[in-house]
Amino acid sequence: MTTSEGAPAVVPMRLQKFLARAGVASRRGSEDLMTAGRVTVNGATVTELGSKVDPAVDEVRVDGRHVFLGDGPFTIVLNKPAGYLTTMRDPRGRPCVAELVPVAEHPGLFPVGRLDGDTTGLLLFTTDGDLGQALAHPSAEKSKDYVALVEGVVRPHELEPLHDGIELDDGLCAPARGHVLSPRSSRVAAVAPHGVPEGMSVVALTIHEGRKHQVKRMLQAIGHPVVRLHRDGFGPVRLGGLAEGAWRPLTDGEARELDGVKAEAAARRRGRGGRP
Repeated sequence: MTTSEGAPAVVPMRLQKFLARAGVASRRGSEDLMTAGRVTVNGATVTELGSKVDPAVDEVRVDGRHVFLGDGPFTIVLNKPAGYLTTMRDPRGRPCVAELVPVAEHPGLFPVGRLDGDTTGLLLFTTDGDLGQALAHPSAEKSKDYVALVEGVVRPHELEPLHDGIELDDGLCAPARGHVLSPRSSRVAAVAPHGVPEGMSVVALTIHEGRKHQVKRMLQAIGHPVVRLHRDGFGPVRLGGLAEGAWRPLTDGEARELDGVKAEAAARRRGRGGRP
């Protein structure tokens, strides 16, 4: 349908689709917001998933905040401190990453992947369900860059099994890239701010998978248990000088790169006959 001027007209749509297109949350996340009673339309709480809205006339609010169709998805980078769980809520009341990101303004934010509680560094959050799925899918093969303080003095040849693809208890790992960092490297400070302790080493490792505790298990398998672990890169996104516990929006360049990842995922779905 188009207007008399030829521009596309906005027609009534399902409420969860409206929320997703407005960047509030993924469609699944939008449904959760609705069933939790956090969404109102023209002042009335709407929990029925089949409900429709007309963006041209209806006022939609989430937790009291007015939502507009043109807002679009919202994606940020967090420098996660140690001691925070990668979850938006914890029934036991432990610290979680939701406390560090703007969930009041963007209630549908969710983390892309996870970091262990004691692991620090780069964690992406988005309200874009398609982007989250695209980045998490194995076919995306996005690099994840880590710095690890490990026990023992690591010799370069000891990393060769990781380069070849090491066997863990849940199967063969994809080949990784790794090298021992000089104590003078700027990346070392993230895991050894007061210098590398005697009898330890700092290793840089790049993987393309997301298995549970993968980096820790890989380094343990070559005899060098991890003491501290930090992620400073995820695909085209770098942590840079972002302070611990702080977050920032994507740069324009990062946003373009991630839009490309999402477009590639959509093209693969079309090729398999999936939804565009």
